[in-house]
Amino acid sequence: MRNRFLLLCDVPMIGVAACTAFALRFDWFFPLHRPEFVPFLVAALVVKPVVFVLLGMYSRVWRYASVQDLLAVLLAVSAAAVAVAALVAASMVGGWIVEFSRAVIVIDWLVTLCAVGGLRMAVRLASENTLRSSPASKALHKRALIVGAGDAGSMVVREVRRNPQLGIDPVAFLDDDVVKRGKRIHGLRVIGKVASLPSAVEQYGIAEVIIAMPTASGEVIRAVTEVCRATGTASRIVPGVFELLGGQLTVSRLRQVDIADLLRREQVSTNPGTGMYLARKRVLVTGAGGSIGSELCRQIALANPSLLVLVGHGENSIFDARARISEQFPSLPVEAFIADIRNSARLATCFEHARPHIVFHAAAHKHVSLMEDNPEEAITNNVIGTSNVVDACIKASAERLVMISTDKAVSPTSMMGASKRLAETIVREGARRSGRPFSVVRFGNVLGSRGSVVPVFKGQIERGGPITITHPDVTRFFMTIPEAVHLVLQAGGLSAGAELFVLNMGEPVRIVQLAEDLVKLSGLTAKEIPIVFTGLRPGEKLEEELWEKDAHVEPTAHPEVLRVRELDPVDGAELVRALDALASAAGSGDRLRIEATLAQWIPTYVPSSVQKHLSQ
Repeated sequence: MRNRFLLLCDVPMIGVAACTAFALRFDWFFPLHRPEFVPFLVAALVVKPVVFVLLGMYSRVWRYASVQDLLAVLLAVSAAAVAVAALVAASMVGGWIVEFSRAVIVIDWLVTLCAVGGLRMAVRLASENTLRSSPASKALHKRALIVGAGDAGSMVVREVRRNPQLGIDPVAFLDDDVVKRGKRIHGLRVIGKVASLPSAVEQYGIAEVIIAMPTASGEVIRAVTEVCRATGTASRIVPGVFELLGGQLTVSRLRQVDIADLLRREQVSTNPGTGMYLARKRVLVTGAGGSIGSELCRQIALANPSLLVLVGHGENSIFDARARISEQFPSLPVEAFIADIRNSARLATCFEHARPHIVFHAAAHKHVSLMEDNPEEAITNNVIGTSNVVDACIKASAERLVMISTDKAVSPTSMMGASKRLAETIVREGARRSGRPFSVVRFGNVLGSRGSVVPVFKGQIERGGPITITHPDVTRFFMTIPEAVHLVLQAGGLSAGAELFVLNMGEPVRIVQLAEDLVKLSGLTAKEIPIVFTGLRPGEKLEEELWEKDAHVEPTAHPEVLRVRELDPVDGAELVRALDALASAAGSGDRLRIEATLAQWIPTYVPSSVQKHLSQ
């Protein structure tokens, strides 16, 4: 109905435009001496509305008119002018019109464009003014400062003004781009750079800060939110437009947080040239369906191996990993084996078939609390399974083996940590026994891996909280999955035999800070998502370490990879006896016997049962 009213308005304006064109070209008495006016007027009144209808001028909602809509107006008016000009030309050829001034066509086009376009812009302005004068707009509005004068900031101002019920009055912009400084966007001035936020809040009486920088790093957003907290000013984060279009915010109003935002340090740079020693080699990855294993496969594939072999116990995860690799690298030969590393015969068959040059051993049970409840699995998988992998590598004449380890192996207090400590010893002893470059790479927690704190926290946030943390003083070392894998590949190329490499993890991060950052970067507040402390679980530490206290640490050719020299708890014949004793203890299912056996061979191991006794 509203577009019909536009049509009714367009028709008289078309007539006025035709009259104005003749008057400007000739004089106001043109009807007395310009007989071609009437045919031109009739043609304009008939042809132009028809062209407007055909080009969709009456199928648009003009209250939301944009630049694209103005271009549509220009196209429609121009097409209508061409159609009228063609009709006039045909009339002159047919003798119905003797002469006609071409300037009239141009003037008529310009006046029609101004009239028709102006009418539609008036519809939009009238709509916005109606919204602003609505009862909701008369409520007390909060003065808001927009941090970020880019596309997102511009969009925020437009939407806030179109929706006065939000109760937000945008006052000004802050942006670090010097070109924008002092300029106006939608009538609001860019008053300074982001660092001037505290003074701007005070000077302009700001009640709320809207952070409109969807692509900014976590460090920048964290700094802005910290200033807001210090000044007692509320803050919001605008989600990225692509996140909204991608449907990633359907469960909640969370901003899609990049894992790297949470690091509190610069991310280690990665490049496609990592691990060139893998080129034209047959490479095998155990645990290839896991978080680390699947990323290992992806980065190994970039190095152009002659064959990539995926070994894992879970058929679904291996199926998915192989499908992703085959899709991304269709020309790369890929083989997959469903095998349990605890089954030495099956493992030997896989190695005999693949004959790998290089092996990355990522298969392991990693969850501390689960392994405390299932100690037999920690021993059979992490210890006996690693021993099987080492034996298979030696028997298949593998050139190189790299085992993935954890900081929980240092002075272990958990079944998982103790089992990985022995696994490290098994690999290093295998290097000494075979004379081959078998090595261990140790690092801390991996952000975003399955079961790690970030996916758990994000799930709790989506459900409305609370976030559960064991203890307010718990700290952990963190690294992203791509970072860790990149450095594992780098370390693998540095090995000469029996090394223990430790990745430079930066400073430890308090889990409470990580949770708070995740809440803030998700666009929420501590009041909306509270944190609840549940107490340390058996086997957990307040702080982790990357090497033993008496270890010797030295740099390597890569600045982010350190070589650590520390004594293995057992070696040689003692290791064989230790493995036999542990296999027997695990077979018995006697937890205390398993703990006692581990403590016998790992002097720094303090079982969780002893910790519980000491704390009482």
